[in-house]
This record gives sequence, structure tokens and C-alpha cells, in this order.
Amino acid sequence: MLKSKLILTSSALAVSAAFAAEQDTAQQAVQQVIVTAQKRAQTTIDVPQSMSVISGETLEKEQANSFADYVKLIPSLQLVQSTPGAGRLVMRGLDTGGVASTVAVYMDETPFGSSSGLVNGAVLAGDFDTFDMARVEVLRGPQGALYGASSLGGLVKFITNTPETDRFLMRARVGAASVDGGGTAYRTNLVVNTPISDTLAFRVSGAYDRQPGYIDSIGTAGSDRVNDINKSRNYGGRASLMYTPNKDLSLRLTAVAQNIQTDAPSTVESDPNTLEMLYGRPTQSQFIPQYRNVNYRVYNATLNWNLGPASLTSSTSYSTQRQGLREDDTTNLSGLVEGAFGVANELYLGQNTNLKKVTQELRLSSNQPGTFDWLAGLYYTDEDGAILQGYTAVTPGTLTPLTGLPLLADLSLKSKYREYAAFANTTIHFSPRYDLDLGARYSHNKQSARQIGDGALAGGAADDSAASSEHVTTYSVAPKIKFDERHAVYLRAAKGFRPGGPNVLPPNPPPGTPTTYNSDTVMSYELGYKSLSADGMLSFDITAFHVNWKDIQLLAVVNGFGVNTNGVGAKANGVEFTATLRPLRNLRLSANGAYNKARLDGDTSPLVGGRSGDRLPFSPKYSLGLAADYRWTVGDTMPAYAGMSVRHVAQQSGSFDNDFRTAYGRQRQVPSYNVVDAHVGIELGSWTLEAYGKNLGNSNAITSTSALTANGFNMYPNGAISTGRIAPRTIGLTLTKEY
Repeated sequence: MLKSKLILTSSALAVSAAFAAEQDTAQQAVQQVIVTAQKRAQTTIDVPQSMSVISGETLEKEQANSFADYVKLIPSLQLVQSTPGAGRLVMRGLDTGGVASTVAVYMDETPFGSSSGLVNGAVLAGDFDTFDMARVEVLRGPQGALYGASSLGGLVKFITNTPETDRFLMRARVGAASVDGGGTAYRTNLVVNTPISDTLAFRVSGAYDRQPGYIDSIGTAGSDRVNDINKSRNYGGRASLMYTPNKDLSLRLTAVAQNIQTDAPSTVESDPNTLEMLYGRPTQSQFIPQYRNVNYRVYNATLNWNLGPASLTSSTSYSTQRQGLREDDTTNLSGLVEGAFGVANELYLGQNTNLKKVTQELRLSSNQPGTFDWLAGLYYTDEDGAILQGYTAVTPGTLTPLTGLPLLADLSLKSKYREYAAFANTTIHFSPRYDLDLGARYSHNKQSARQIGDGALAGGAADDSAASSEHVTTYSVAPKIKFDERHAVYLRAAKGFRPGGPNVLPPNPPPGTPTTYNSDTVMSYELGYKSLSADGMLSFDITAFHVNWKDIQLLAVVNGFGVNTNGVGAKANGVEFTATLRPLRNLRLSANGAYNKARLDGDTSPLVGGRSGDRLPFSPKYSLGLAADYRWTVGDTMPAYAGMSVRHVAQQSGSFDNDFRTAYGRQRQVPSYNVVDAHVGIELGSWTLEAYGKNLGNSNAITSTSALTANGFNMYPNGAISTGRIAPRTIGLTLTKEY
């Protein structure tokens, strides 16, 4: 786990919640973690932008297995989520509820997820299991110069452990936890690293996680009476083969498979105004059993070749992302079907989303120290997407389709996305103190889409095709003053973008409905300071930023179909910081926080429901995380550790909802919340026993809000909306054995 480089500096230190055994001396405490945020090995002090690093050891001790567990460690990062495996990442407030992502996700060298707005990329962020992860790097602000499309808010990069040829390792972990209002959760993990020869090593890891449900369907409006309807299972593994024939050449082959299977979504019926749970506890009116299954597959071959003056890197990737779901739409549409055809029914939407993505990147980077450190590369991606939808009416209380009805809806949307790009980055060292970092990228994409549909709820037969193409130039400029190896100040100006694309139109669209939508762009300016004391006892990072977001992509509903449009702009002004203090050798105090004023510049379309001055959805005015960690020895040979953290998130605005604004005359407000976590553990030779608690205060924090109506009808009984909630209080134990 890169233990020789595990000591973290700057923001990396601030998010580390546990001590490694090898961190017990001041000399070790000032070693600096090496990151690859700029596609080359650097310390965080040398990276002229705001970033955080979470070590693999921190992830394990915090029981942080998914985005929902470790957003608390990262300032300016929010997760909008209603179901495991289906979440929207929001960085610095850049979100309006569209279907294309504003935060890029990488698994090592592989960009994961859709680049376009036609395959639901925004709500299917790759939430990879973090067991046996080396670290997670989080870059805040536009990353368009080096990482290209859909990184206008920032980037989350998972770095996996590399197979090692110098040792055999096997580590197993089992755990169980009690979830308040639900049942028992179970988790098991295994990793094996084995040398095959002096030049070849293999590493494989696996994980299985079962979570109980805690939401009940209580018979409201004739719905089912079933407890714990939101159970979930998350399982998969990673395998990696590393071949290093000599010191100048390496080839790594990696495969990742992950399956997230969820029953009903983790949403509860709530009052549309106060957002209080409608029946005083987590409930959801279910007429038809639901499911949401997401599968990830990632295959990558990375070649690194030291050519002397420069190194060549080739990364070839193939990835797939599949989601299948059955959504209960009985309240919303069964009355319409009964009124039209005179048959009592319950009704569900079946949907399959498929993405296949091939990516190739070649880059050449300088090796020799000098005035210029440079990097140049070429990039290509080829994506095929498909969304298949259909409505089925069934006999109430069963899943048996009703006969004698006409086709309700059968739709397919197939799309293609191709992108070619060239990029370059150079750091000019004017002196040991003064650097200038410059980056640029030229991207050209072509897209096409075809939608075929028929059925009474689809507006009749339709067959529509559309295509688009565009080219975009993005860049970054970052002068830096490095006072010494542990103190630096920098300025950064950077541009990012999210691709535009074609719109396939619904039947009988209103005049002026756009056939294409344009890319939206972000221009970001930030001033940052990074520091680490000579003895490693104090670190502090702070960044002030201004973001100008233009031509925002918005999702409008036209005749019941989603159509992408461009709208107004928005601005975000804020400050984010991380800090760590070690007043005693074995005690660490850390804090991270952000202040952000992110608001619309003008009114959106009435179909969207945003007004000038509205806060961007799920962008709290401020957030603050505090943590304390202590390490000691029981007797002479048994290390022990304990830690506690609290996160406060201020009031936020919910998703734009024009019906709510019409009814209440304002934007929906989501209450502030606090979440407290804790853990304590002891190391008994090769065994480690840990007890932990998540959400100890049993907060009902809201992570998403739905619209009040769809298709002109209420979505839930009794005028409720659905709100995503964090998991209730969870108390657990884990036992780890290392061989």
C-alpha cells in the first residue's frame, strides 16, 4: 500500500483520519505523498491547484466503502443520491440537474462513464468499492486541459494498488453491523498479492457487501404492506497483472467487475413543503416490487516505457456500464390508463441503460530535470449508448401483464459519441522558487442519435434521428511561488467544458424545440496557499475561487420526453480549506470546510423552474468537517487507535421544481444537518479488531429531492414527494487478518 510514501502533506494530511504505524516519528511525518493528478509523479505541494488525497488506510479505518462514506473528508464535494450506485457528484456547486456529468471519474488510467448527455452519465457516477485501494485523488476546479470533457467541476481518480514482485500478501476482512430500523449488514473482503517471478506479479481482490432495508411500505392508498423494501447487495473484484522485464519497461493489465443490486430506492415519502417524513418514519408506497441494478466492467492495459530523455505511456481501455430498473409508476400513471381503457391496473416502467466505451491515450513526458517539464498526448474515445424503455400495466397485486390493452410505450434511444483530442502541459522553472504551469487541449467530437418509439403513453409512433459535431479548446495557466519544499502559493485560471449534442425530439414537439444543444463552459480562477511545517505537525491549505459557468445545459420535459437545452449562466464564489494539527505525537486534529455562494445569473425556462438569484441545487452555503484521532499502545505490543468525526452541512436548495415554486412561491429548501461517526480498534499481531459507528446521532439528512408531479400527475400518494436520506445509525465490528 505504498507504505514508504504514506505520509501525507497539505490537503492529503487533512483528510487522513488514522495513523499508520510507520508515522510515529517526526522524520517520517514530513515525507510527502506522491500523486499523479497532473499525469506525472509529483508531491501535492508541487501541484498548482486545489486537491485532496485520501489514503487507502484511511478509507479502511473509516469504513468508507463508497462516495456516501467519504464525501465528509473532501471540501466542496457533495453527493446527490437516492439509490446506491446511482448518484450525482457535485463539485463547487456546479449542478442544475441535467443528465451529463460535471465531475469526471477515473479508475487508474481509465475514464469511466458517458461523455454525452444521452446515456444518463450524471446520475451513474462510477462508485467503485474502495477495499485495497492505494488512494483516491480529488481535483477541484476544471480539468479540461489534461482530462477533457465533463470535468468542468473537477475529477475523482481511484488509484489501485500495484502488484508487487517482492512479497506475498494475503489479507482478509469480515464484518457485520446493525442498522437502526432495519436488520444486519454483512461485509467480507479478500486480497491476495503473489509474485510469479522476479519480473511478474499478480494481485486480486474481492468484496461482498449486503445491506438490510430500513424503509417500509405501509399500505398507503392501497399499496403493499412490506418491510425493509430497500435491501441492497454490492459485490465484485479487481485483478491486475504487472510485468516489469527491466527497470525501463512495465506493462500492467487490469480488470474490474462490480455489481450493485438494489431493491427499492432509498427514498422516503416526504411533505413537499417541510420535507419532514410524511408518516414519521421512513416509508415508501410500493404497489409493484422494484429494483435497480448497476454493473461496471473496466479492462485496461497500460504500458510505461522509459526512453531516456522522455517516457512513453500508452493506456488502452474498454469499459461497460449497465443499469436495469423496474420503477413503480402506479400512482403517477395507472389512473390515466384506467380512465382511457377502463381497466384497473398497476403500472411500472422497465428501463435498460447500456454504455460501451473504448478509450486510447498516448502521451510522452519529459524525464530529465531542467527548465522545462513537459507532457504531450493524443486521446481518442468511442462510445455506444442505448436506453430502452417500456411501460407495462399489470393485474393489481401481481406482475402479470394485462391483456387486451394497446401498446402503452416502447422506446429505444441509441447514440454514438466519438472524440479526438490533443493535449500538452509544461511547467517552466524560472528559478527554484518561480514556476509557470501551462496546459492546453483541443477536442473534436461527433455525435449521432436515433429514437424509435410507439405506444399510447408515448404519443404514438415516432422515428427521429439527429447528429451534431463541435470542437472545443480548453486551457489552464498557473503561476506558482514555492518558498521552500513545504510552502507554496499559486494562481490558477482554467477552462472546462461539457459536450453538447443532438436532441431526438418527441412526437409533435412545440415550434422552436431545439434539435441540438451546445457545450457549456466553465472559466475558473483560484488563488491558493499550501503549507506543511518542517516537523510535520501542522499542515494548512486554503483556496479562494471564482467560477463563471456559461450556457448551462438544462433538462426540460417536452410532451413527457426529456430534451436537453442551453440556458442561463451561473457564478460561484467561495473559499475551501483543509488543516491538520498534531499537538502530541499520537494525537491528530483535522478540519476541512468550504464556503460557497453559487447562484443563477438569470431565469431558466419555466419548464425547468429556476429563477435569477436561485442557489444552485445541493450547494450548501458552507460545510465543515472536524476530526480527532488518537493512537496508543496497550501493554507493550498491542497498538490501538480511536477516532471521531463530525460533519455539518448548512441549509441547501433542492432540485429545481416549477410546480413547487408555483404552489409555494419559492425555491425548495433542504434543512442543515450534522453527522457524527466514530471508530476504535486494536491490533493483535496479524489481527485487527475494529468497532465503528456511522451516523451516531441518527440524522435524517436529505441527499435528494424529487419533483412534485410528472406528466401532469402526482408522483406519490397524498401529494408527497420523495427525498433521498442517508443511512440510519449503523453500529458494526470488523475483523482483519493479514498473512
